[in-house]
Amino acid sequence: MEKTYEYKSQNGSDLSITIGKVAEQTNGECLIRTGDTILLVTAVASDKPREGIDFFPLICDYQEKLYAVGKIPGGFIKREGKASDKAILISRQMDRPLRPLFPENFYNDVQVIATPFSVDEDNEPDCMTTIGASIALGISDIPFYGPVAAVSVGYVDGKFIVNPNKDQREKTSLNLTVAGTADAINMVEAGANELSEDEMLEAMMVAHAEIKEICTFIQTIIDDIGKEKMEVCEEVETELQRKIKDKYTQDIKNSIRTTDKVQREDDINEIEEKCREDFLEEFPESEDEIHKTVDSIMKKEVRRMISIDKIRPDGRKMDEIRPLSAEAGLLPRAHGSGLFQRGQTQVLSVLTLGSPGEEQVIDSMNREEITKRYIHQYNFPPFCVGDIRPLRGPGRREVGHGHLAERALIPVLPDTNDFPYTIRVVSEVLSSNGSSSQASICGSTLSLMDAGVPIKKPVAGIAMGLIKEENSISILTDIQGLEDHLGDMDFKVAGTKDGITALQMDMKISGINKEVLQEALADAHKARLKILDVITSAIDKPREDLSKYAPRIFSIDIDPEKVRDVIGAGGKTINKIIDATGVKIETEDDGHITVASNDGESGKKAIQMIKSIVTDPKAGDIYEGEVKRIMNFGAFVEIAIGKEGLLHISQIDTKRTEKVEDVLKIGDKVRVKVTEIDRQGRINLSRKALLIEEEKKQSKED
Repeated sequence: MEKTYEYKSQNGSDLSITIGKVAEQTNGECLIRTGDTILLVTAVASDKPREGIDFFPLICDYQEKLYAVGKIPGGFIKREGKASDKAILISRQMDRPLRPLFPENFYNDVQVIATPFSVDEDNEPDCMTTIGASIALGISDIPFYGPVAAVSVGYVDGKFIVNPNKDQREKTSLNLTVAGTADAINMVEAGANELSEDEMLEAMMVAHAEIKEICTFIQTIIDDIGKEKMEVCEEVETELQRKIKDKYTQDIKNSIRTTDKVQREDDINEIEEKCREDFLEEFPESEDEIHKTVDSIMKKEVRRMISIDKIRPDGRKMDEIRPLSAEAGLLPRAHGSGLFQRGQTQVLSVLTLGSPGEEQVIDSMNREEITKRYIHQYNFPPFCVGDIRPLRGPGRREVGHGHLAERALIPVLPDTNDFPYTIRVVSEVLSSNGSSSQASICGSTLSLMDAGVPIKKPVAGIAMGLIKEENSISILTDIQGLEDHLGDMDFKVAGTKDGITALQMDMKISGINKEVLQEALADAHKARLKILDVITSAIDKPREDLSKYAPRIFSIDIDPEKVRDVIGAGGKTINKIIDATGVKIETEDDGHITVASNDGESGKKAIQMIKSIVTDPKAGDIYEGEVKRIMNFGAFVEIAIGKEGLLHISQIDTKRTEKVEDVLKIGDKVRVKVTEIDRQGRINLSRKALLIEEEKKQSKED
């Protein structure tokens, strides 16, 4: 039966929810609408748990459909292909607040798909996916501890705005997405223009106030039409698990207290091997159970050490950062490079500068063409964690971490008018033991300054963690891999000495309150300042000069009406300039022309050639021209591409010239002076006038 529910917001966007209209074979579904943006969100679960796994197999997908904005996909096939970076980021944003809200021992496959049917410019679908997923899961028979909701927050003219429209998003100094339940926040994603910790906390609280109201609304829908939930079988301790605990708990405890990640993993693997030797004969086909049991013992011990004993596995204090190092300028041929290391996490960031025409063009659901001037890509090869696996394209994690670093650094980049380059930074994770995404931000700051990019301030990032056991909460600064894997929070904070530029928070529990957020932000601020000191000790400011291997960019603004003169018929004129100088030239309809060259001289030459094309000659101007045609009465000299003047035979030399060919031939370079522009626009030239001037100058010197 079709039912519609309406939500009237005091601060954000109104919602209309229709259930029972479409997709009747799902476990749960809803059509969610805000303005003219309409999404179908569905939830489907398998009937039985997947055997042999120790994780929850949740898949969240956001599928872009360009018909939603009245566009036909580009390319030959004219069909949506693999997910764009934007779609991947929205999928991750939907997944992260949902995942902690399923039962621990629930191993059924669950897939949530959000499909936009219609999208307007003011109401983005990002947060609607989470709200729709919460409704679809909530009314289904899939066990889910929701509801959960998400909202975006902007900051315009000193005011926080919930779910800002298009105009407000263009003016905002904050792009914040917050998700959570009625009781707590469990996901944060943000880019900001150096907001303070207090401002960021206030923004999150503004978001959570709206989230509470939406969660209350969702709960009314669940109470009205929600199905009875599937039963989840509780796990009972087996005989094998009990025997492993009795015999190997102490060995596992000892292995944890090692600072070296590789050594710790080797010790744990050795314990698992001993367990297999001891128990596989008695308990055949139990390898997965042995692994799960050892991992469970390790998890409980790490959490107990941190929460009760206040001891971290590597012996650090709760707010202590691992050893740091930074180095700039490692790669001689790269335009910029930076190596940053924190403990056993090491990232090399490499920067390349390109012309404005090399900006990334994105075929997305935006009606207007979207380009990216700053491109940050993050690579996580298998060797960085000692693994072996086939090399594939970037996964969701790589896309997400690259986007986070991008967000963190964009606020400090110079204005395009001051630095018109396209900037690409690739962060290569060489070794990873937690917080590699934040190390990539630090390494990229080094590479930007090494390349001579005039960034406003250095940026650093730190990852905060949390262990919650009953009433005990421990906040950890600079979490390593084990603490990330076994902990309850991964809270990444990036920024300058003056404020936050990016945030990302994920939870494995239902959420955290304001007080915990406040403490985590304060500790992150202290850590960030220490890291910035290390970065600036390696390189304290951007280098004065670009790498000699970087392109040189020159620009000129001309009369828009004369752009066609620079291009010429069929591109003839502009191609002549390119052939003569070897540069890249990009023209814009507003008259802005950019020239990119491998060396400064060729760029300057190309600019001069363009100037000569668009500048009307006047009497007294001097040119270095080329003889193009010879007649019996004189020679036609090209003083600029497409512009010729007549050098009359009487103006070739100071003495009488019997034949033009006696002095000039086609292809000769000759200095000439404009003597006259006649009424018909014809240009008269003189070589003789310049020779006389030179003779006079010489005689004075003599």
